[in-house]
Amino acid sequence: MPDLQNSNELLKIDVFQKIGLEESMIVGDLGCGNLAYYAFGAAKIIGKKGRVYAVDILKTVLNAVENRARQEGLDEIIKTVWSNIEMLGATNIPSNSLNVAFIHNVLFQSTGHENFLKETARLLVAGGKLMIIDWKKTGAPFGPPVKDRPDPEIVKQLATNAGFELVEEFEAGPYHFGLVFKKIK
Repeated sequence: MPDLQNSNELLKIDVFQKIGLEESMIVGDLGCGNLAYYAFGAAKIIGKKGRVYAVDILKTVLNAVENRARQEGLDEIIKTVWSNIEMLGATNIPSNSLNVAFIHNVLFQSTGHENFLKETARLLVAGGKLMIIDWKKTGAPFGPPVKDRPDPEIVKQLATNAGFELVEEFEAGPYHFGLVFKKIK
């Protein structure tokens, strides 16, 4: 789940422009969390001809996202999906359908990074983009313990093994790293 301080930092970066989000795209916010930052931001860009799948393992989170989407008039664009993304084939989204996927502050909570990335690759079209933003392995005044934070070098290797090519690395604020990948196979 993104924290508000980090979300403010990301607004300065414009992650949606960085990943090339356009009208009518199909987007996945994988591990969306209560705020579903990417789902709501993307929905406003892709418009009614696009679709955003807000995916989480917690049904209470998905209920909150559905309520907010209804309140904001985005319930025709944002669809919630209950899934454990660490299980290959478990996510009820058609294979090769997403143009863009976001994984934000989720890997530090996951023990199955390899399967998480393989499942993400299954969902993306060839040439589709994946943006990963997670906690740097450095101390911070808040956030998860450093030992639980993913190593970006390991994430890059696992993504390569899952069929991705690294397109860009970037600083996502003082406490987070950012990686953009393209699905190549």
